[in-house]
Amino acid sequence: MNAKRWDSEKTWAWYRAQPWLCGFNYVPSTAINPIELWAAQTFDPAAIDRELGWAQRIGFNTLRVNLHYFAWEADADGLLERIDRFLGIAHGHGLSTMLCLFDDCSHFNEQPYHGRQRDPIPGVHNSGWTPSPGHAQVKDRTVWPKLEQYVRGVVGRFAGDDRVLLWDLYNEPGNSGMNGSSGPLLRETFAWARAAGPKQPLSSGVWTGDYRTPAAGSLNAMLLELSDVTTFHNYGELPDTEAEIEALQALGRPAICTEWMRRTGGSLFRTHLPMFRRHQVGCYFWGLINGRSQTNFPWGSPKGAPEPATWFHDLLRRDGTPYLPEEVEIIKSVLREGTPETR
Repeated sequence: MNAKRWDSEKTWAWYRAQPWLCGFNYVPSTAINPIELWAAQTFDPAAIDRELGWAQRIGFNTLRVNLHYFAWEADADGLLERIDRFLGIAHGHGLSTMLCLFDDCSHFNEQPYHGRQRDPIPGVHNSGWTPSPGHAQVKDRTVWPKLEQYVRGVVGRFAGDDRVLLWDLYNEPGNSGMNGSSGPLLRETFAWARAAGPKQPLSSGVWTGDYRTPAAGSLNAMLLELSDVTTFHNYGELPDTEAEIEALQALGRPAICTEWMRRTGGSLFRTHLPMFRRHQVGCYFWGLINGRSQTNFPWGSPKGAPEPATWFHDLLRRDGTPYLPEEVEIIKSVLREGTPETR
């Protein structure tokens, strides 16, 4: 059982055993959010197989995907079976999988609910995304025994599975007005996951605020203290992203960027991907395919907005053709460079 945080030597040994990790955040084109992705009625293995096949042809070797507590609450055994099937599809296309259990992100204070998910609001970025387990549940300690069962159940089921690369336990804790109220659940989630004895490392990414000298007790201090591997989000221009990489690598652990790529913010394949490779930092852009999540629209896009001339996120259209063919050529070129030694 891995009861304690990995030491840096163990973490580096794990990281050196990986290829240079180059992948994407994945929501199938048929799902508006992770509930729709994982629910028995809407899980779509045919679409997943087709879309991950397109990713394989480009040359990606890994992906990151969000789970959802409500999918567990509705059908725990079924969710485990569907995760297993998903991992099999991804592995069949040469992709390792980073699984994310909790998430505070909610673009419109949308909270999770069971059953059929509503259709997207035309023109609106991520209009149906819901947090996991939901903001009220994060604060309600009477619910935590059920959350513990979820974490231990999922991590324990796949604790020895080579298809799982890393456990990203909590996406953007404190987002959507939650702030420091997510800290207690964040800390407990790491303890529950470690108690399940995974052979994979654990992490939760720094995504905002002071990552250089975080205040004691702050979320960033907790994230950097608890994580085996340092993960982070950065949608900024090249100088900002590179500065964060250098600051985080100075902490002495491998760094992986688990969210990036925002065309209208200067986070681009042609500028950033060679830099990630040069620093030997794994990277996961948002996202592989345009679909019901509508992340080609920018943050804050109004209802009924026309398709933007410059897509915000997303690499491929729903039929698998690239939004910008030159981006795919850049990705293939960087991936062809070989696999230089990691640190």
